Amino acid sequence: MIDLHCHSTASDGSEAPEAVIELAAAAGLSAVALTDHDGLAGLARAAAHADELGIAFVPGCEVSCSFQPGSMHVLCYFIEDVPGPLRDALTGLRADREQRNDALIGRLAELGIPVSRDEVEAEAGSAVIGRPHFAAVLVRHGVVASVTEAFDTYLAKGRPGYVGRDDIEAGEVIAHANATGGVAVLAHPLSLELTPAALDRLLHALCEEGLGGMECEYASYDPSTREELRRLAGGHGLVATGGSDFHGRYKPGLFVGTGRGDLAVPDEALEALRARRGRTVR
Repeated sequence: MIDLHCHSTASDGSEAPEAVIELAAAAGLSAVALTDHDGLAGLARAAAHADELGIAFVPGCEVSCSFQPGSMHVLCYFIEDVPGPLRDALTGLRADREQRNDALIGRLAELGIPVSRDEVEAEAGSAVIGRPHFAAVLVRHGVVASVTEAFDTYLAKGRPGYVGRDDIEAGEVIAHANATGGVAVLAHPLSLELTPAALDRLLHALCEEGLGGMECEYASYDPSTREELRRLAGGHGLVATGGSDFHGRYKPGLFVGTGRGDLAVPDEALEALRARRGRTVR
């Protein structure tokens, strides 16, 4: 059993990269991927600890891409923190994230919710600041009762506190991943907010760009949804992957490896991804 979608303090998770690896080992996983948002900073630490614990490690990242009406994230696997177009693109996304954070502080002030940069930085610690850190501050202020409520009420796309970013095009991310010997996977496809027919058309277009897989075994999806997505992935020749989307206390109730208790991503998914590395088009 494996988990190909985990976050650490290198982006918006609450646990250090080493702790994510320890949780994966404790869950009895054969392999785990670290896929922090728009960056590669935690990969070396996670890889070293995975080697110590004897668990296979998959270096990766999750990249936010331009899309309407919902949100699109692309998971990139077998990515190393080395110079190249993907790392350059991620550096640009990180800089844009910082601008977004300043704008978000201003937006919350307009809503009568004063949040300072200092307290958000304190919540993030050594991590790159993300919306979960803002959510935790809102909980501490008593504005909302939970991180989930903070997103549902203020921070999610379409809510009054949401501030967008200048995200990269999915095709560019896919091309960069393939050019570096990696493979790109569409994350949690229901977040796209598309009809089944529209999702089918999008997958056809992304496959033409070189997409290698789709996240089907996603912790927050019920069994029938997972099965439907597996059939859709198979119809497009995509690898059906999966993961917990673990963020620690910022996404309570999700656990490395098992998700909400019923997640079981097979080892074969990782083997299939390895076979797709570096392909440009199908």
